[in-house]
Amino acid sequence: MSQMPDFIAPTRHRDAAQALAQIQRIYAEQTAYLRQAMQAFVAGDTPAQPVRACYPFVRLQTSTLARAPTHLAFGFVQGRGRYETPLTRPDLFAHYYLEQFELLLHNHGVELEVGTSTQPVPVYFALDADDALEGSLDRERRLLLRDLFDLPDLTAMDDGIANGTWQPRAGEAQPLSLFTAPRVDYSLQRLRHYTGTRPSGSRISCCSPTTSSTSTNSCAWGMPKCRTRAAATTPSSSLATSSRAAWAWAPRRATSWAVPRRGCRRCPPTTS
Repeated sequence: MSQMPDFIAPTRHRDAAQALAQIQRIYAEQTAYLRQAMQAFVAGDTPAQPVRACYPFVRLQTSTLARAPTHLAFGFVQGRGRYETPLTRPDLFAHYYLEQFELLLHNHGVELEVGTSTQPVPVYFALDADDALEGSLDRERRLLLRDLFDLPDLTAMDDGIANGTWQPRAGEAQPLSLFTAPRVDYSLQRLRHYTGTRPSGSRISCCSPTTSSTSTNSCAWGMPKCRTRAAATTPSSSLATSSRAAWAWAPRRATSWAVPRRGCRRCPPTTS
């Protein structure tokens, strides 16, 4: 058993702003719980049980192939079934999430379900950028930390969905995005590590790197202002390019939202 925040029952929404607000509420409560537990641990308190908090999720279920016509290569699912994804950092990606929610609601005419996923938030991903708590722990407490808190798990951060190698388990929902919440958080950590700067809303919303091995400047979480005219007509990662997953909103790497290394008009040049 683990110590966890109070349970928040799943809710259904036909309004994108309300769905986003619920995502933000769940994320804020879950990460605040982790930060408080970590701060208490650093101060010398040892929880009786492991501490865990989880990412929020968004889910869509459709029983028909029918959907509204669209010229976009994202913002919809390709077939019948249940689709979901855990989400992170709704403070950074609020505008983007809102746009995708609106498209899903418009294209499919079904409710969006929002709740707390079973995907744990690694404690380091819940800390503020200025929190350097672990450095004050002795070796014994650092080892104990691993038993009491979830740490980054590389098996939850691979690119299997984006690479088309992901295989669903029995009863598992289809992915609603190319990258899971831990994978996005991991990319944000790498961005801070390599640049020495915090991710900001204006920077991330435009040309966020995916930190993949093949493309480091692809706008997998890009914003509409960063799309070119060709982006609307370039095939992305719908089922036209994969027989497994229907990507609702994250275009395939180096396809429709790829950004040249020199940067787009709104972003400064980047280097490898």
